[in-house]
Amino acid sequence: MRARVRTRDGWAVQHAVLTVTDMTGNQILRAEADDEGFVRSAEPLPAGPYTVIATAVGYAPAASTAMVTASGRADLGTLVLARQGGVELPPPGAWTIDPMHSTVAASAQHLGMTSVHGRFTEFGGRIEIAQDSEKSSVEAVIKAESINTGNDMRDQHLRSEDFLNIETYPDITYRSTGVDVAGPDRWTVHGQLGMHGVVRDVDLDLTYLGTGPDPWGGVRASFRATAELRRSDFAMNYNQVLQAGIAAVGTTLRVDLDIQAVQGESLPF
Repeated sequence: MRARVRTRDGWAVQHAVLTVTDMTGNQILRAEADDEGFVRSAEPLPAGPYTVIATAVGYAPAASTAMVTASGRADLGTLVLARQGGVELPPPGAWTIDPMHSTVAASAQHLGMTSVHGRFTEFGGRIEIAQDSEKSSVEAVIKAESINTGNDMRDQHLRSEDFLNIETYPDITYRSTGVDVAGPDRWTVHGQLGMHGVVRDVDLDLTYLGTGPDPWGGVRASFRATAELRRSDFAMNYNQVLQAGIAAVGTTLRVDLDIQAVQGESLPF
């Protein structure tokens, strides 16, 4: 039997355990995943249907059905485990974004071929989880000058009046105006993004990845969110058009957020 165990965002679940039972409930096989989340068992199994239960500390168990062929083999593909608490939002109250363990990133197309990736290294914010999830809110502030694409010349250009104009508009802000449920662990966050002196409505597609303890005695919640922005909506119209008619810099930005938030009004360090 072969399988790989992953989190919802694609990371390996190390040392997950697969338990295989027949249709009468008798345990036939028990195997542990390696550091890369792969489970490999060389022992052939009698042909027929089986129940496979994947478990790991800190994750909700997941069950599936496997059909073993006459060869005695079954390839289960990718089994996805969700963090415990991943179906409902974290406990109500204040949660503080931890910038040390979070990422605010953006990417844009270059020359119509590849993407240039950058991130902001200075930011902070607060999430307020309400009893009624649709009344939850978030506020965040990003320092525009902290943009980092790995190239000093490009970063200086992005900080200039052609793009972020950090001397006049040092902060990028986001304030939510509402939350809609989009699935068991997904929400659409409606809000207003302020950037380059312009405020526009921007929705975030949010996925809740779960809650768990941290090494400092606190509780953390993890979220992933994405959005797409048009530079022209924020009066950033600089571009160069090549002879072939292709723009040097794409007009659309993809925003990717990986957020850890600590329960409470402050960070532990």
